Amino acid sequence: MRRADRLMQLVQILRDGTLHRATDLAAATQVSLRTIYRDMETLAASGIPIEGERGIGYRVIAAVTLPPLNLTMTEMEALHLGLNAVTHSDDAELSAAARALSDKLDAVMPEDRSRAPSGSGFAIYPFADAARGFQHLPMLRQAVRTRQKLELMMHDQTRIVRPLQLDYWGRLWTCVVWCESTGQFDDIRVDQITSQRILPSLFVDEPGKGLADYNKQRP
Repeated sequence: MRRADRLMQLVQILRDGTLHRATDLAAATQVSLRTIYRDMETLAASGIPIEGERGIGYRVIAAVTLPPLNLTMTEMEALHLGLNAVTHSDDAELSAAARALSDKLDAVMPEDRSRAPSGSGFAIYPFADAARGFQHLPMLRQAVRTRQKLELMMHDQTRIVRPLQLDYWGRLWTCVVWCESTGQFDDIRVDQITSQRILPSLFVDEPGKGLADYNKQRP
């Protein structure tokens, strides 16, 4: 298993908010305890709100879904494109939004600033391929808001999905979907989408296929 995939698996396990022993995490991902300890440090450094320590266990102590109303849409767009890139762009509005967003992030950072700053933080991001997915976020957001079906190309497979919610996992984005191709819910990593297009058909709530149903079945 690639390290990025293992880290995502760990996030999925920890998202229920309960305490998980390192030994259980190691068994679930088939790695050593030392590897789990390193992975927990990496996830914490990348922005995942993890609490715990060796010998006791780990858990996520806060919701990791990014509520869309917490930021303006302009600030959201700035985040997707990357603070560094947008700050130096020719678009004055996006550049100003990137600076404002940077100030907001700085305001909620821990008071321990003993480490040297590392730019926007993307240097420590464990999912190195995630930047490829940023280009897909605007269309995904539009489809979630307007309840439009999408055709996604992933790993040479075409899937028809109903996008329900975008989640933010410490600089990794995923999209909760009801997949019409498989007949089940899925949490799709945006960076694994190779191409997408909006379909003309809209979708409405149906029993067993909505976001509330997905939340009920989560552990």
